[in-house]
Amino acid sequence: MASSTTPRIRPPALRPGDTVGIVAPASNVKRADLEAGCEGLRRAGYRPFYFDSIFEQDLYFAGSVERRARESEEMFSREDVRAIVCARGGYGANYLLEALRLDKIKAHPKVFVGYSDVTALLTYLADATGLVTFHGPMVAKDWAREDGVEMASWQAALAGAAAWELNLGAGSGVSGWVEGILYGGCLSILVASLGTPYEIRTEGTILFLEDVAAKPYQIDRMLMQLMLAGKLDGVRGIVFGEMRDCLQTANQGYTLEEVVLRIVGELGVPVAYGVPSGHVTAGNITLPIGVRAQLTVSGGQVSLKILEGAVTVAEKS
Repeated sequence: MASSTTPRIRPPALRPGDTVGIVAPASNVKRADLEAGCEGLRRAGYRPFYFDSIFEQDLYFAGSVERRARESEEMFSREDVRAIVCARGGYGANYLLEALRLDKIKAHPKVFVGYSDVTALLTYLADATGLVTFHGPMVAKDWAREDGVEMASWQAALAGAAAWELNLGAGSGVSGWVEGILYGGCLSILVASLGTPYEIRTEGTILFLEDVAAKPYQIDRMLMQLMLAGKLDGVRGIVFGEMRDCLQTANQGYTLEEVVLRIVGELGVPVAYGVPSGHVTAGNITLPIGVRAQLTVSGGQVSLKILEGAVTVAEKS
């Protein structure tokens, strides 16, 4: 398994005109939403491609485990596909953890993008193969909306910027400065990995945590589970997402930040809030999983700087 010291596999950069393969590793997909997202990709200069089997349905899944696993492997293997972006999350990506043949993926490293339930695959591929993966916009969700994708971070992450910075403006948290490996995703999916062979590896990381429509006491419970499992011991910094709709009631007498700080506030690491990646209101930011980053929380300002390129860029002939 890969660790923070394992050399990372950086996939080839995504360029204008490249073909983007679309997969559905979890819940079933609505054709109208997918086509709207494909149009968004076309406007951004890419060629969307998917197999017709993507619309299959088995209960609430996008077809059988076998279909979903082989679809993903085929997209990694195809020479004409430059990047792979998930259609949506939902539930079901964890079924692929035992079904995917990692040798096929390692032999053809490519940009792989998703969030929510896809967190299980982002962290698994990063840990098991060393592949840099990407927590970012999905086709039938963010690409289907005019304001769904934050293009500056998409371009910086996938086109090959050597280093780039997210100036997140004013924000509360715990002050400090730290470097580490950027890692994480949807909190509930990260917690679900505990006690399995696919347990998350958080040592030496700047841990990114986000979720949607989870009540504060549920966020509390999940953070406590991470802490009791020892998964916060070696973390160098923590960054929370937008945490959309994570309320008990509209007029609750406490903030989610207060709840969170009861657990992570005494870890002795910087803590920041409000990075809009994953379940967001608009402008989904793309975060590379597995690269060195720098988190600064100071004077009410928050900055997250990516310190190295997440992809390889071919030299011009």
